[in-house]
Amino acid sequence: MSKVIEKTGKTVDEATAAAAEELGVEVDDLDVEVLELPTKRLFGLFGETPAKIRASVKEKPVIIEPPVVEEKFSEPEKISEPEEKFEPVLEPSPVEEEIFDRDKVIDAAEDFLREVFAAMNLEVIMKIDDGEENCLIELSGKGLGVLIGRRGQALDALQYILNLAVNRKNAEGKVHFILDAEGYRRRREEALIKLAKGVAERAIKTRRDVKLEPMNRHERKIIHTVLQENERVETHSAGEEPYRYIIVSPKRGRR
Repeated sequence: MSKVIEKTGKTVDEATAAAAEELGVEVDDLDVEVLELPTKRLFGLFGETPAKIRASVKEKPVIIEPPVVEEKFSEPEKISEPEEKFEPVLEPSPVEEEIFDRDKVIDAAEDFLREVFAAMNLEVIMKIDDGEENCLIELSGKGLGVLIGRRGQALDALQYILNLAVNRKNAEGKVHFILDAEGYRRRREEALIKLAKGVAERAIKTRRDVKLEPMNRHERKIIHTVLQENERVETHSAGEEPYRYIIVSPKRGRR
């Protein structure tokens, strides 16, 4: 029985060539079984998995010489040529449109985050709370400060990439994901509420517009909601993402 080996490579041909070199034969002398084709990992962000094959040297057939018999000459028989067979051409079946599946999108988001955390060598526990408007993913674990960053910029960036990557193939609908790490969003919300009230008082006192720092959509919504109940100021957003910000203005004619 010939030796069987397994080889990997960027392509099936590369893996096959490596097997032929190890066995000391030509590629054509191998029996090759493809175990895995090279595939891109999730969303193409983490490289490709290699091709994998199993190979062995083809067994050479034993040739048995037929016995020598006395030849008798006779009229050659006419050999009828086999009729040519025509294989029917099969038309490819139409690809059915993928129906929007919210649960499937959420599962894809969870898989995406697991690959990110694995690449960062972080052990993270995810708690998913799917609401009517947003899907909140709460993250907990050790050393998650790197995921939050200064003023939550790293967390916002990861949240933005997650929404972009998972929702890009969904023509029928989208799921808006909000990421939170170690309760950062809750603490940030409390700080934003306090900020909104202070900025409103400043706008009323100085009778001037007050421009806030750029914020993501979720944080801007908190500011708008808090000041919506204040009859002495009004708010509106300006600028382009990701540098969109809020302007708090005193209502004219009020003291």
